[in-house]
Amino acid sequence: MSKGVVLSVLASVLFAVMYYFTSLLTPLSGLEIFGWRMLLTAPCMTVFMIVSGEWRRVWELVRRVAAKPGLIFGLLVSSALLGVQLWLFMWAPLNGRSLDVSLGYFLLPLTMVLTGRLVYGDQLSRLQKIAVFFAGLGVLNELYQVGGFSWATLVVIIGYPIYFIVRKRLKTDHLGGLWLDMALMLPVALWFVQSGEQGFAVLDAHKGLYALIPMLGVISASALVCYIIASRLLAFSLFGLLSYVEPVLLLGVALLLGESIKAGEWLTYLPIWLAVMVLVYESFKHLVRQRRA
Repeated sequence: MSKGVVLSVLASVLFAVMYYFTSLLTPLSGLEIFGWRMLLTAPCMTVFMIVSGEWRRVWELVRRVAAKPGLIFGLLVSSALLGVQLWLFMWAPLNGRSLDVSLGYFLLPLTMVLTGRLVYGDQLSRLQKIAVFFAGLGVLNELYQVGGFSWATLVVIIGYPIYFIVRKRLKTDHLGGLWLDMALMLPVALWFVQSGEQGFAVLDAHKGLYALIPMLGVISASALVCYIIASRLLAFSLFGLLSYVEPVLLLGVALLLGESIKAGEWLTYLPIWLAVMVLVYESFKHLVRQRRA
């Protein structure tokens, strides 16, 4: 278990490092950085799939598509939904939206709880209802202050639940499905890199990128592998509990990059943080009960 905890926290740290790392990749745009990330991460993910024995999942999907070609349209939608999230993660720190995205990641567990209730009929526990109440206070304040959340926050809190629903519907909610989502992004990723202001020539114009871009690939692949291994080593409740580490670190990166929480926004953030703390407490209680059992 201790190894799984270390890997989970390390994955969160690496994702936060990658969040900050984008600010070092001048003059690349968010689209170009996203493209480079995909081009470098996909091969590493392929190696991991082969070594871990998960490659059979990919072949299962390929056989399903061959038997039912119409499935490819659903897979393209799934890939596009994930691609938007991965692009936003790379774009936000460069464009003053990192705080908005971190808020989205704080709200995501709550929107997932509500998705489970509305879409799948899951029953909310007492603590989950309390968490939703606190989050609702934060949402009401944001509606009062500015009329709604920023589009970057909405993309995270609405886009990810839709993505997970689509994968569940397609029965691709496993590593093979994740790999195929990333593989289908590769042509678009290559186009983003080539269509940049200088294309691949940007490496010659800015020699430092020869070192920085491979480092981006290493960080991205390492974070993903640590995350996947941790999910296998840890009980689901503990893994879910540790997932709250990432938005905290993303908030720290946003503040480090010079963004700040305005006076009127504290009444948005504080109730949402209280809601997250309630969910953390519930996860911790569930974990303690499991260990005692």
